[in-house]
Amino acid sequence: MPDPVVFIVDDDDDIRISLSRALRTRGYSTEAFASAQDFLEGYDNELPGCLILDYGLPGMSGLELQQVLVKRGRALPIIFITGHGGVPEAVEAMKYGAVDFLEKPFRQDVLIERIEKALQLDARARCYEGKSRDVRARFERLTEREREIAELLVSSPSNSSSKDVGRHLGISPRTVDHHRARILEKMRIHSVAELVDLALSANLFSKS
Repeated sequence: MPDPVVFIVDDDDDIRISLSRALRTRGYSTEAFASAQDFLEGYDNELPGCLILDYGLPGMSGLELQQVLVKRGRALPIIFITGHGGVPEAVEAMKYGAVDFLEKPFRQDVLIERIEKALQLDARARCYEGKSRDVRARFERLTEREREIAELLVSSPSNSSSKDVGRHLGISPRTVDHHRARILEKMRIHSVAELVDLALSANLFSKS
């Protein structure tokens, strides 16, 4: 995985340049943009990191940019900065998952602390997503019948005997045993309990 990047979006040239310089001095990789649109055109979602975002951008505001990123799937952890923010704005930003809402001028050590928190959040989220993709890839190897049985095993663990599943599907317990063994093999696990854990962690059978 590439090194994390601290993205900065602020229309104030002085703030954008000074923040970039200060963070690079502390060893962070940075990319700076003067507008939300510039950021959207230049941002690679595969790059880990966090976003320092001016709330009061002209054109598309910081909050609007945050909402666009959320709709795209998973927004970078965002640290909002503003020169005139208030409680309602902060509440709205935090509701959509912002890490913090800092009013200018802010102390550099406070910003660094928030950046470290944001980078940790992003790393954990990407690790979780990677594991979920792996589980889903394994699940895709199952046949239609195996997926049907797997869902029954997960949705009703207390009625997961081969007789129960066979009765529900109108097939023999021996056939269920065969499918169960293939499910565990393809999912690279050893028990129904592990299957339940994997399914819950990756939302395999989510109806949403």
